[in-house]
Amino acid sequence: MNKVILMGRLTRDPDIRQSQGENAMTIARYTLAVDRRFRRNGAEQQADFINIVAFGKSAEFIEKYAHKGTKLVVSGRIQTGSYTNKDGQKVYTTDIVAEDQEFAESKSSAGSYQGDSGSAYIPREEPSGIDDGFVNVPDGIDEELPFN
Repeated sequence: MNKVILMGRLTRDPDIRQSQGENAMTIARYTLAVDRRFRRNGAEQQADFINIVAFGKSAEFIEKYAHKGTKLVVSGRIQTGSYTNKDGQKVYTTDIVAEDQEFAESKSSAGSYQGDSGSAYIPREEPSGIDDGFVNVPDGIDEELPFN
């Protein structure tokens, strides 16, 4: 099985291209900054910079709605490859091929962040009301719960 799930922010606006040929499609390339889970002895938060590639409708979604700073959850698969650069050296690549991409925060929780382009986060339809499907547990009920 080859499955990857990542959450992070775009480090810059995505690179959008169109493939050539009879069945041309949109291709989006972008990099996610993914925070590492643990810090070492008071060190600053570190991040990994993961290259993502999306094709077709997924790429069109990225082109339309994503920009520097957008927080996304991406699931997909790892794909490795290689090519020979202009100096004749073999270069190995590792990319995540996006299969599913979702916003990781709502417009309201994104705050006032703006990317270099000055555009704000992409508007999303917010659910009406605050019914999130969870029920508040009343105070003092801890002893009645079957686990502690």
